[in-house]
Amino acid sequence: MADTNPIKQFEIHPIADLSVGGLDLSFTNSSYFMVLAVGLTVGLLAIATSRAALVPGRAQSVAEILYEFIADMVRSSAGTDGLRFFPLVFTLFAFILMANMLGMMPYFPAPDFHGFTVTSHLIVTVALALLVMAVVVGYGLFKNGLKFFSIFFPAGVPVPLYVIVTPIEIISFLSRPISLSIRLFANMLAGHILLKVFAGFIVMLGAGGGVLAAVGILPLLMVVALTALEFLVAFLQAYVFAVLTCIYLNDALHPGHH
Repeated sequence: MADTNPIKQFEIHPIADLSVGGLDLSFTNSSYFMVLAVGLTVGLLAIATSRAALVPGRAQSVAEILYEFIADMVRSSAGTDGLRFFPLVFTLFAFILMANMLGMMPYFPAPDFHGFTVTSHLIVTVALALLVMAVVVGYGLFKNGLKFFSIFFPAGVPVPLYVIVTPIEIISFLSRPISLSIRLFANMLAGHILLKVFAGFIVMLGAGGGVLAAVGILPLLMVVALTALEFLVAFLQAYVFAVLTCIYLNDALHPGHH
């Protein structure tokens, strides 16, 4: 039953044990796939742009489309000033997309020969969300000073209503890293659990033989459909994370327009 356990795929296993002062700093399968995601992203982009030409080839075209896609996203959500954060948004989008896609490869070459989705772990998505909010708050205070806090006092609202509106705005702001991290984590976790559950049905029905084996075609069709959906979700979650990052950065750039 271990092979059909839907939770087993999320277990973290040490690849290289390392302990410093009693602190466990082992290199794990999660670490491996994060490094792999970064390495593949950098490597593919380096290859795509290594021979830049006036008439781009396929790889260069994909890189340019990706660049323009993120640049347009930043401009539309945070304005032209937001382009100074283009490297951050592009890096977040590319890393999350690559990590999500690697998680869809069940037998991608790895030390234990099993795929792993790093974005299905809350600690990873929380770290990414806190990074975004740290940049938003840090740059917002650096650029605007105390005026940054005007985001808690929306323009056009009658002064007496600030007693109600301002606490709501503060709670909304503080909940941003929570919603940003849980959205990505929950979608990837739920999708992979569903895939594993239906894959388990195929194994169990197939082992039953006869009529049960014939019925196994139904969960097989569901797995195929869910796999296609999960590839779409993998892209959409990276896109949503990047879009929300741009919207939050807009508050740091233009707090008065909130």
